[in-house]
Amino acid sequence: MRDNITVLILIVVLVLNLTSTIFSEEVTMQPESTGPNQSLREELRWLRAEAFDLEVSLASRKSEKLSETTAAIYVITQENIRRSGVTNIPELLRMVPGLQVARINANRWAVSSRGFNGTFANKLLVLIDGRSVYTPLFSGVYWDVQNVLLEDVAQIEVIRGPGSTLWGANVVNGIINIITKTSKDTQGGLLTGGAGDKAERAVGGFRYGGKIYKDAYYRLYTRYFNHDDFDISSSGDDANGNWQISQGGFRIDWDLSAVDSLTLQGDIYDGDVNELARRSLRRQDKDVSGVNVLGRWKHTFQDTSDMVLRMYYDQTYRKEDVIFREIRDTFDLDFQHRFMAGSRKN
Repeated sequence: MRDNITVLILIVVLVLNLTSTIFSEEVTMQPESTGPNQSLREELRWLRAEAFDLEVSLASRKSEKLSETTAAIYVITQENIRRSGVTNIPELLRMVPGLQVARINANRWAVSSRGFNGTFANKLLVLIDGRSVYTPLFSGVYWDVQNVLLEDVAQIEVIRGPGSTLWGANVVNGIINIITKTSKDTQGGLLTGGAGDKAERAVGGFRYGGKIYKDAYYRLYTRYFNHDDFDISSSGDDANGNWQISQGGFRIDWDLSAVDSLTLQGDIYDGDVNELARRSLRRQDKDVSGVNVLGRWKHTFQDTSDMVLRMYYDQTYRKEDVIFREIRDTFDLDFQHRFMAGSRKN
């Protein structure tokens, strides 16, 4: 009996050893998993690498990797814009943590950081390719006329908090930097459009980019949208906020040499915005139009030294009522020279 038990134990041990050997060999010969979990891991690995290698310029006014900056910057990439499905900048800013975005009517937004949001929210600097778009009338932004073609936006950088040391006035609560793509990155044609029966009755854009000659590229674009009134939920009547804007522009990027680059761009827009007058509570038509031209020259001395000369002209016309009209001409000149003071040893 004891011998039979011993033989049975030896047989069981032999079978277990043989099974474990076969299983280990099968596992070794199996290729890596290609299921959904593997795809998810690959996508997360790619997103992590993209986030750390992303170039930003808002924290120190020079290009640096996001992983190396000391500021808490939130970046909206072109992929984020494409997946969001929104058609304007204010709605896109809703995805930024800590940024308050409230829509007052069909054509007016209140955008602020660190609280104190309202119709005339101020102390937030908004830049489009280095051009300030705030109005000195109340230190805020007319969001209804900031209609950049979203397909041409490379990324949007946002910092919540003061930054007047680097960027000057109006940077008390934060700064938003909207950076568009270079002409070299927008070659060929692009046509987008959409239509609806209520909120966005029509929205569309067209862009074409080409090459002038060696190392000189250009792009032209035009954009139009027509937004209907919101409805008053209690009565179903229109809330008087419809608006339509037509806008067009150009950009030229020219690499003069290995160390010099030149950029020239401009925009022009015209439209009508409707809402209730503040005093008479009757429907009023607001005329809005404007034009801007920006030029930028950059010269690189070495990796730790360069200089940038930027200038722009901006004209804004806005007529909201019989007693209110704003005609503003802005000219800005900015020169920056970055260099290392003394030597540094690691």
